[in-house]
Amino acid sequence: MYVKKFEDLSKDDLGIAGGKGANLGELTQAGISVPPGFVVTSKTYDKFMRDTGIFNSVMDILDQVDINNTKELQEAAEEIKEIIIETPIPEDISTYIIEAYNQLSQRVGEEEADVAIRSSATAEDLPEASFAGQQDTFLHVQGLKNVIEYVRKCWASLFEARAIFYREENNFEHSQVYIAVVVQQMVDSDKAGVMFTVNPSTGENIALIEGSWGLGESVVSGSVTPDNYAVAKENNEILNVKISDKKTMFTNEEGGTSIQVEVPEELRNERVLSDEELIELVEMAKRVEGHYGKPQDTEWAFHDGELFLLQSRPITTLGDGEKESSEEVDLEVLIKGLGASPGLASGTVKVILSLDELDKVQDGDVMVTTMTTPDMVPAMKRATGIVTDEGGVTCHAAIISRELGIPCVVGTGDATTSLKENDEVTADGKKGLVYKGIIKGAESEETSASAVQVSATPLITVTEVKANVSMAEAASKAAATGADGVGLLRTEHMMLSTGIHPKKFILDGEEDKLVNVIAESVLKVADEFYPKKVWYRTLDAPTDEFITLKGGENEPREHNPMLGWRGIRRELDEPEILKAEFKAIKKLHDKGYQNIGIMIPLSQHPSELRRAKELCAEVGLVPQVDVEFGMMVEVPSAAIIIDDYIAEGIDFVSLGTNDLTQYTLAVDRNNEYVAKHYSEEHPAVMALIERTIKHCAAAGVACSICGQAGSVPHIVEKLVKFGITSVSSNIDAVEEVRKTVARAEKKIVLDVARKQL
Repeated sequence: MYVKKFEDLSKDDLGIAGGKGANLGELTQAGISVPPGFVVTSKTYDKFMRDTGIFNSVMDILDQVDINNTKELQEAAEEIKEIIIETPIPEDISTYIIEAYNQLSQRVGEEEADVAIRSSATAEDLPEASFAGQQDTFLHVQGLKNVIEYVRKCWASLFEARAIFYREENNFEHSQVYIAVVVQQMVDSDKAGVMFTVNPSTGENIALIEGSWGLGESVVSGSVTPDNYAVAKENNEILNVKISDKKTMFTNEEGGTSIQVEVPEELRNERVLSDEELIELVEMAKRVEGHYGKPQDTEWAFHDGELFLLQSRPITTLGDGEKESSEEVDLEVLIKGLGASPGLASGTVKVILSLDELDKVQDGDVMVTTMTTPDMVPAMKRATGIVTDEGGVTCHAAIISRELGIPCVVGTGDATTSLKENDEVTADGKKGLVYKGIIKGAESEETSASAVQVSATPLITVTEVKANVSMAEAASKAAATGADGVGLLRTEHMMLSTGIHPKKFILDGEEDKLVNVIAESVLKVADEFYPKKVWYRTLDAPTDEFITLKGGENEPREHNPMLGWRGIRRELDEPEILKAEFKAIKKLHDKGYQNIGIMIPLSQHPSELRRAKELCAEVGLVPQVDVEFGMMVEVPSAAIIIDDYIAEGIDFVSLGTNDLTQYTLAVDRNNEYVAKHYSEEHPAVMALIERTIKHCAAAGVACSICGQAGSVPHIVEKLVKFGITSVSSNIDAVEEVRKTVARAEKKIVLDVARKQL
């Protein structure tokens, strides 16, 4: 049971052979042309982990990791993989593998068989568990020592960061997920690729085939944009042939390794598959689909004219169609590619060129990258849509996007250079187009796996629970949570998404355009929440966020932008921008949207508040008469002299605990050397928070919190006890925060009742 040949396996052996191994056994028994091989079963993996004593060490690391901390998750994954790779395989286990490899070598007539070694997690190919394990593949492996080494690497792949993340997100017990390893004769293919037996985006009964030169790794990994073919299965009619410029390919290097090389010039734009080869593939598709009784996702290869099937698994998601929008015809097309996962996705562009940049991608962003990798899955889950330079509709980005239910456009060629950071775009995952600007409703479509779920009977609390909103397009999603309003409406996305420095509007005599940009964005939020209160925070973008904008060439280069020219201190130096914001709010107030309040960020002295109020009055919007006016408390000095601000005149205060914590403790939470010292619960931070809340309560000034601490249950309990007016949290935390607030309020009532007894 520790090693099984393909001939001895079937689809019923998923538990010991994993998805790949079980399917290869099933296909072999069905008489389909599959290269021979064997499976090192999940029992072997389990025996290795327990006999060597490393099982408990691995589980201890997993128990302590915070999967939502990308850096911490990556470090834990690397630590676990190193433990497995560095641990020798006991002789009784390695003997099983050596004997099976020697038998395979004899069977294929080679002294040391050239093999492909692939991981095959026991849950990875189930529709509901597609990311349970990493799908590592090692090509052109030869020799006993190398086979043992790569089997161990496949075992380690079960603990890649994205695999850990997926299991945690889907409540898989790490200890109950095992991995098998497929060892299969290597097909040194001339051409290879992927075939879906139906169109994976639309469900049409059309075989969708993608192919390129050399090994199939280039197509699967997305490192090349392959040729794309569509063939009607009922009559083998070739419906579409799209030839791509295939720049790279994987091939066998002398010495037994797989390397990526440039495609010879004469083959780059040459058609890979002939009509005859396409029909041969489609006939195989019919046979495989007929055997399984459901649509299949397959990998194939041709070697010296002979077709081999390398893998087959069910297509786990099929497109159900998506909303069409009449707005599309009015939008400018920025780039074209291949529609890989249907739907419309609007959001802010985040260009990702390395794994170090993944934290840039937040909820509602459109992730733009050369090609996704499995390490990017956590960030992909946060994105509203995916756009890539390379790849076809069967590449990693396409497959994962369909699994996640988010729109995806692949093979654009130059998205990472054509689309600019922080631009607002809409990706059409069916047509393969990326438009300039937002299509109304596209961002709020609940196609994402992370769509907010709202309780059917929301709790009612005295302490209001509000939402933080960064992009106007997220307003409907925020309102759907039942939030009592918006405790923090950030301005930065509204301004920066134009791609133009706000000062440039002023210098070009286009202040009205800037006012309209702000007003239109705020209107979406104010309208969605009306008559609930929306607190608009004026611009607080560090200088490094302005530099890339058109007109931002003269931005100062600050050593520490977070401590630099930002917030109200910058806006008072450039009052024309602040006045444009005030004019936008006045414009909305004049239209009847008087549910909008204004608050200024990063104030460290009451004189800043005074001057801001004067500028607001100059545009005809009198603070505390025409509009509620308040401030953020993010700087320790503001918390310490809060009474002076109250005396100056404010309607509300919002505690920005992220900055307040950093400035109080002199800790940059993004600095890996000191981040461990960052804590909102530090006694000094909590003392400043408590002081601010109680002094505001005594003066009748509303007090809220909008930093990360507002989403931490036990901190929220303290805030309610201090007398905070409202708590504003991230959209996806609103419901849980409300439950916490309700429990805290009940506890206070019970405590009072007990004291009266």
